[in-house]
Amino acid sequence: MTTTAPVPPTVDDTDAAELMRAARSGRRRRRLLVLSAQLALVVLVVGGWQLASAQGVLDSFTYGSPSGVVDQLRTWFTQGASTGSIWHNIGVTMEETVLGFLIGTLSGVVLGIALGRIHALAEVMAPFIKAGNSIPRVVLGSMFIIWFGLGPSGKVALAVVLVFFSVFFNAFQGTREVDRDLIANARILGASEWQVTSQVVLPSAMTWIVASLHAAFGFALIGAIVGEVLGAQAGLGQLIQQAQGNFNANGVYAGIIIIAVLALAAEFLITRFEKRVLRWRPTQLSGDTAGL
Repeated sequence: MTTTAPVPPTVDDTDAAELMRAARSGRRRRRLLVLSAQLALVVLVVGGWQLASAQGVLDSFTYGSPSGVVDQLRTWFTQGASTGSIWHNIGVTMEETVLGFLIGTLSGVVLGIALGRIHALAEVMAPFIKAGNSIPRVVLGSMFIIWFGLGPSGKVALAVVLVFFSVFFNAFQGTREVDRDLIANARILGASEWQVTSQVVLPSAMTWIVASLHAAFGFALIGAIVGEVLGAQAGLGQLIQQAQGNFNANGVYAGIIIIAVLALAAEFLITRFEKRVLRWRPTQLSGDTAGL
C-alpha cells in the first residue's frame, strides 16, 4: 500500500490580491499611526513651550517663544536680514555645503579604496590619516579663516575635512571587507587590477560608501555653519552669530529651524539615491523600516 504526500493548498489570484491589499492597508495604518505620534509630539513640545513662555514660567528673553520664532522667520522672509535676503543667505550656506560634500565624498572614496587595495600605501599613510583625524575641527576652522579670509573658500575647506574622514573610513573598511574569492575569481578570468577595482571592489563597497553619505552631508552642513559662525560675510551661520550677539534667542531658533529643514530635505534626497543605487538589497536591510 502506497501513500502520497499531501498536496499543499494553492493560492489563487484573488487570494493573492487580497493578501497584497491587506499588507498595503497595514502599512498605511502604520504610517498614519507614526505620523500621528510625531504630530502629537510636536504639538506637545511647541504648545508647552508657548504656554510656559506666556505664563512667565520661562523667560521669553532668554528662552524665546514659538510665536517669537515665527515672527522672526516672517521678518527674514519678507524684509531680509542685514546680510541680504534670507534666500541669499540660504544659497551661500548651501553652496558651501554642497561643494564641501561633493569634494569630500569624492576624495574620501578615492583615497579609501586606494588605501584599502594597496596595503603598502595604507601602512605609509596610516599615521598621517590618524593625526589629521585627531585635530579638532574648530581649530582647523580658525586656521582656514586665516588662510582664505571671510569668503566661502574657508567654509568649503572645513566641510571637506569633516566629510572626508567620514567617507574615507567607510570606503576603506568596505574595500577591506570585499570577498577575496570574488577578487581571485576575477583575476582568474583575466581581469586587470583596474577592472577588479571598478567592477568588483567598488560595487561591493558601495553599501558602506552610501551608508556614510547620510552622516557626511550633515557634517558638510556643520562645517559650513561653524565656518560662518567663526567669520563670514553672509550665510545662516552668520545670521545665528548676529542673533547671538544681539541676545536674540528667537533668531537663533529660527536659524536652527531653517537648517533642520534643509538637512531633512537633503536626507530625503540621499535616501532616494540610496534606494536607487542599492535596489538589489533585501528590504529588511535597507534601513527604511525604522525610519532612519
